Amino acid sequence: MEKVKILLAEDHLVVRNGIKLLLDTQQTFQVIADVNNGKQVLDLLDSGVETDIVLTDIGMLEMDGMQLIQELAERYPQIKVIVLTMLDCEQYVTRAFESGAKGYLIKNVGAEEMIFCIKHVSNGGRYLCEELSMSFVEKAIVKNNVQPIVSNPVDFDLSEREQEVLNLLGEGYTNQEIAKMLFISKRTVEGHRQNLIEKTKAKNTPALIKFAVLMGLIR
Repeated sequence: MEKVKILLAEDHLVVRNGIKLLLDTQQTFQVIADVNNGKQVLDLLDSGVETDIVLTDIGMLEMDGMQLIQELAERYPQIKVIVLTMLDCEQYVTRAFESGAKGYLIKNVGAEEMIFCIKHVSNGGRYLCEELSMSFVEKAIVKNNVQPIVSNPVDFDLSEREQEVLNLLGEGYTNQEIAKMLFISKRTVEGHRQNLIEKTKAKNTPALIKFAVLMGLIR
């Protein structure tokens, strides 16, 4: 079975040696070289060295990982890049993938996940480490819980008049005030309010207003 060739770029010698030692334990991997920065990666490739994977940090001197990803995408598009870094910000992740990276790992990733990532990417896949994936999902859940869902009054079978009453209730007006503003009787307003409660399945007026805000029916 042909081995996956890996070129490692990491400016911390101890970290680089540790990663290389891990990868060398895999029979299907071959670390062909390990270097300090992106420039050295390009120098090796320009000299004729061939690799399948470049595993690179982002923060390196002379040429950082982001610059390296862009250069490889232009000059060696067949080479797949995996980022291995301490930087876990969404901006870095997004920029890395936009620039052409196929994988993104943070340095506290487990050995099994790193090995899986390299195999997955070498087979044509893309990979974002589990810790970052779950972090982004949790942020999305919180965001969705805060932001209202935009709904159409038609979805709840609300008439134009009921929507007007709902808007005014949301602004804090009383039934009597709404009646005067819409030139209808107070009893008619109460009827519209009761219809709104029934159509939205709210328990009472405060619950109706809360539901309407969450669903984007009022602001």
